[in-house]
Amino acid sequence: MARIVLVGAGSITFAKNLLSDILTFPELAESTVVLHDIDAERLATAEAMATWMVGELGIGARVEAHLDRRAALDGADHVINEIAVGGMAAVRRDFDIPARYGVRQTIADTLGIGGIFRALRTIPVMVGLGNDLAELAPDATLFTYTNPMSMIPWAVYAGTPFRNVVGVCHAARDTQRTLARMVGVPEDEVSFLTAGVNHQAFVLRFERDGENLYRRLDRLIEADPELRRRVRVEIYRNFGYFPTESSEHGAEYLPWFLSRPDQIEHYRIPVGVYLDWLADGFTEYEEQRRSLDAGRGVTIQRGEELASLAIHSIETGTPRLIHGNVRNGGLISNLPEDACVEVPCHVDRSGVRPTRIGELPAQLAALNRATLNVGELTVRAALEGRRDHVYQAALLDPNTAASLPVSRIRELVDELIAAHGDLLPEGVRDRP
Repeated sequence: MARIVLVGAGSITFAKNLLSDILTFPELAESTVVLHDIDAERLATAEAMATWMVGELGIGARVEAHLDRRAALDGADHVINEIAVGGMAAVRRDFDIPARYGVRQTIADTLGIGGIFRALRTIPVMVGLGNDLAELAPDATLFTYTNPMSMIPWAVYAGTPFRNVVGVCHAARDTQRTLARMVGVPEDEVSFLTAGVNHQAFVLRFERDGENLYRRLDRLIEADPELRRRVRVEIYRNFGYFPTESSEHGAEYLPWFLSRPDQIEHYRIPVGVYLDWLADGFTEYEEQRRSLDAGRGVTIQRGEELASLAIHSIETGTPRLIHGNVRNGGLISNLPEDACVEVPCHVDRSGVRPTRIGELPAQLAALNRATLNVGELTVRAALEGRRDHVYQAALLDPNTAASLPVSRIRELVDELIAAHGDLLPEGVRDRP
């Protein structure tokens, strides 16, 4: 049966959701579940949770836990990545240092100065993972959840011999469900086409039986002033297609919102909200650990995690459509060939097969290229060890550039490099 590896398994809530899906598929119930984390305590908690779930379900799955990554990856069929390099301390630096310079952020994991530095400390680890897979499990599929999604798969396929990497994210699927609900049409009756760049894809087709459902959405927005106080609705009204990321997330990818206090108030943007979410996650981890220690276990509840659905399709041949982040290679003809783009992907026993989209509307491609410019420079900075590309990525980042002059952006980059230290690629740490 399949050997399914969870890298970063100490992210307990995420691991619980994935294992709840994987272990409740009858066809996957005899799999070997392999857990890897560099934190011994969290790895032990993940192992206890997985072992309890297998016993509670009465299935024959095997559970392994390894602090050594190579031992975990050896012979893998499927690998699910969910690492967070540097943990909570690194995230706090990504927020606190820019805040002192006047740069506001909400999530700081996809774009912006926080997204740049999250990528810089994550890419070296992912390059190591990709090289290990090329040697130990060359036929495996790597499903990665770690943000920034537009940069991490890009770094793996550009920086290692391993190519079978797919970034998976809920944003496109959840946006389609949200739109169907807003206009009062069952989701299974709607024809959708959604593509672009992760967290900045757009719903290109929104129809039922030839009816353009965007017209219904327009009437809703016109009638509700509160809807017009959402960032993603403002983007839709100005660019003509609904974006896939939430308003609090999307606000930090653009120059018009977080740099202005009046816009923060008008669009109700929760500055720094990710720190609150992380604190809630630590509380949840402690609750789950205590429950496992007391023998009460955890809740096993099936969901629809994209990696688990894709693995089931590959193992059983059950056809599914998911949104994946993959090398462009002409899938979207007016975005760079080497970029990582998000498109619908067919999944079955043959693997993950991305859909060719063609041209995006010009205004959407322009937005995506602005995001990809920052991503390409960040990926190159990490792979080539170039500090100058870090400066350039920050200077081109929309929110950072709208908030600071050139000299202060360079000072901010220098301070963040010094603060993150050995987590960053060696060349980036060297002053020019």
